[in-house]
Amino acid sequence: MSCNANKCIECTVQQCEHHCDTENYCSLDRILVGTHELNPTVDQCTDCKSFHRK
Repeated sequence: MSCNANKCIECTVQQCEHHCDTENYCSLDRILVGTHELNPTVDQCTDCKSFHRK
């Protein structure tokens, strides 16, 4: 399977179906970043809402 790496979106989450296996990039044109906290204060409070498990 060929991956169209978007060089503007770096990603190291190899379990995501949008991750390019040979490069640490996402194949999506854009992603949605959200949070699971009411008042996020650190990066651990943010989530890639475009994540889909392989």
